[in-house]
Amino acid sequence: KFAMVAPDVQIDDGKGTILISSEEGETEGNNPRKLSDFAIRNGSRLQADDFLQDYTLLINVLHSEDLEKDVEFEVVGDAPERVGPKPSEPASKNISNGSDDGAQPSTSTG
Repeated sequence: KFAMVAPDVQIDDGKGTILISSEEGETEGNNPRKLSDFAIRNGSRLQADDFLQDYTLLINVLHSEDLEKDVEFEVVGDAPERVGPKPSEPASKNISNGSDDGAQPSTSTG
């Protein structure tokens, strides 16, 4: 849902319990487990980091009985419009020696 490439997800409880690791094989045993197995319930917070994209999310977990049929979860809140590296600034055109007044470098020999 958040377009993360290599996420690390931990419980934001000061203990640093890692739920998902970007290191292959480190947390695969957690995949079949439920959030409740980690004492995550209504009001818990998770921190998700994607180092490759310089992208961090704080996730507040809220329990709801009002989801539509066959919907397991819903993302609500301020999601970024674009995820990934920020685009580089466009290069200014026709600038010589840090000046844009049209002056050309000296070509004299001496």
